[in-house]
Amino acid sequence: MHLARGLTTLNTKKRKKKKLTDKQIEEYTVKWRQHNKAMRRKHLHSHQFDTVQDYIAYCRGEYKPKTTPVIAPLRTSTPTVRESDKIPSYTSKNSFAPCLKREPLQYTGERRLVGIATMHKSNMVPVFADDDDKTGKRQATEIAQMRRN
Repeated sequence: MHLARGLTTLNTKKRKKKKLTDKQIEEYTVKWRQHNKAMRRKHLHSHQFDTVQDYIAYCRGEYKPKTTPVIAPLRTSTPTVRESDKIPSYTSKNSFAPCLKREPLQYTGERRLVGIATMHKSNMVPVFADDDDKTGKRQATEIAQMRRN
């Protein structure tokens, strides 16, 4: 179903405020005191209303809160300045440490490393020469047999 041209479903009529009766004002007064008491209990003193009229306007949706002035942040009169003019930066004996050439790694153990064997997939195992096996052939053969079994 459609509306005819020029008609609207919105109600644009302003409603008139209803006058309050003495009984309603008394009820609002009791509620206003309870509200202020509850706000004091909760330490929200800024949420209390000064007059009954403010509370009634708040309940009816007509209340406009009082605006508080915006306080500018405090600024110090003089900026803090470092007392010494220049502080030298830290320099160590290796001041260009990231630029130095890295020393190559050397094996310094007692046993002599003959080579590296692959045990299983990418499991690398070092092969050492022992006192009774100077070349390390026996240990390498054992690893190879273990791999195939």
